[in-house]
Amino acid sequence: MTALFSIARSGLQAAQLRMDSSAHNVANMNTPGFRSQVVDLQAAQQPGGVQARVATPAATPGVALEQEAVQQISATYAFKANALVLRRADDMAGALLDVRA
Repeated sequence: MTALFSIARSGLQAAQLRMDSSAHNVANMNTPGFRSQVVDLQAAQQPGGVQARVATPAATPGVALEQEAVQQISATYAFKANALVLRRADDMAGALLDVRA
């Protein structure tokens, strides 16, 4: 059960980092010499989930507003999905405790 909580938590953190990075890109798109950020996601080892980190590629051609909008929508759906998993895991843990008590 704790693996489920940690997987959902890491997904929430990754979605939040994706949203923050995209917002940073949009806010600074007109800054001279600005290089946009990307978020790299990798599968985490035990207990599972995802590891996210912000990277700045060497050659980024600027900020594409439509791409950032898609990133923000995608991050929002990922956050909602992981929040739902966390809620269901909490419900299951509560039901298990009710059965055992």
